[in-house]
Amino acid sequence: MEVILLDKIRRLGSLGDQVKVKPGYARNYLIPYGKAVIANEQNKAEFETRRAELEAAQKDILGKAESRASHLKDAKVQITSRASDEGHLFGSVGAREIADALTAAGTEVSRSEVLLPEGPIKAVGEYEVNLSLHPEVTVIVAVSVVAES
Repeated sequence: MEVILLDKIRRLGSLGDQVKVKPGYARNYLIPYGKAVIANEQNKAEFETRRAELEAAQKDILGKAESRASHLKDAKVQITSRASDEGHLFGSVGAREIADALTAAGTEVSRSEVLLPEGPIKAVGEYEVNLSLHPEVTVIVAVSVVAES
């Protein structure tokens, strides 16, 4: 299925790109969330008339993400969790806990912005976690997991 992207999508394309995606991805994610429209003649013409408006909105979103990144640049957050004597956590620290801790520290972060490629944290220690605030803006924050006393 051919779609026109209305937003920058990681590993797919940027604003205005006409890409071929699987029909389920388009129907269930891209089109309902306003990230793409079906690539037909009417939508192509409508996109070209709205291109400047969409590009201005993208610049605004990018600017907000960059300002959030400057606030989070040297952020350090400490999360307390129950752990064994060897330092293994009872449970784990995932994206939700990290996002909640950063939000409590003063900058709004959603769970989907926290990237944990190796999975949740399962041991006490210091970690560097990537936050993807925008497809073009990524920031690293320090997360310290300590055992409850």
